[in-house]
Amino acid sequence: MKQKRIGEVLRERYGCKVYKLSLDAGFTCPNRDGSKGIGGCIFCSQGGSGEFAEKGVDIKEQLERAKKRIEQKNKGGKYIAYFQAFTNTYGPVERLRELYLAAMEPKEIVELSIATRPDCLSEEIVALLAELNQIKPITIELGLQTIHEATAAYIRRGYPLSVFEDGVRRLKAAGLAVVVHMILGLPGESERQMLETARYIGESGAEGIKIQLLHVLQGTDLAKDYAAGKFRCLSFEEYASLLEKCLALLPEEMVIHRLTGDGAKKDLIAPLWSADKKRVLNELRKRLES
Repeated sequence: MKQKRIGEVLRERYGCKVYKLSLDAGFTCPNRDGSKGIGGCIFCSQGGSGEFAEKGVDIKEQLERAKKRIEQKNKGGKYIAYFQAFTNTYGPVERLRELYLAAMEPKEIVELSIATRPDCLSEEIVALLAELNQIKPITIELGLQTIHEATAAYIRRGYPLSVFEDGVRRLKAAGLAVVVHMILGLPGESERQMLETARYIGESGAEGIKIQLLHVLQGTDLAKDYAAGKFRCLSFEEYASLLEKCLALLPEEMVIHRLTGDGAKKDLIAPLWSADKKRVLNELRKRLES
């Protein structure tokens, strides 16, 4: 594996291990409230992919609870405040300013990470992000998942590739770091198509990538299609082979933020091998190092 993983990069930057504190700021998504669609992306859980995020109105309180969860591993350490659940730029600019500043205020918070959609990046919001990026570094995570429009329509992504390209261009022009999510194993996609998405992300100008395994969670529309036998999930061997091929297409300077993904065990339907996260990551690392 020629690329650096985010843990290495953060240790070099701050001289210690840096942990992410996942937050739920109470946002929704234009793909849920009727603005772009209803029900969200076909794979998205009721928690808006924020099952492991803290809950509550007060961001500072969420940060404290999240720190307590890992205080034995990170006494006196540094953290990234991660707005994870739903679409975290989908709100009035002044409300966003209030939330982001509250998360950035503690001295042990060294960076801010914001998960969002490229169709929720107005000029005013990008200007706000650029302004706050002068206080502490901000990374914007965009859920692309695939470059193929037929798949994007099936998963109900809700925006065309041109919107993603415009969003990345404007974020980069404003001096913001961008991380792109992609999913391996989306129904109907061939290996060639998945590798095309990886190559595209590598050439997109983004600094980082999160490569995720498609997993099926209870309560999602994807679960209905899985139960109906419309697709199957990747085996570990298939996923590991695809991951290696994707990484080979990415530039050396691209930072790897995730090698796989995992849902809450209580909701996981398939693939069940993904539930043992520690074993999966260890096996993937062994393969990549060899």
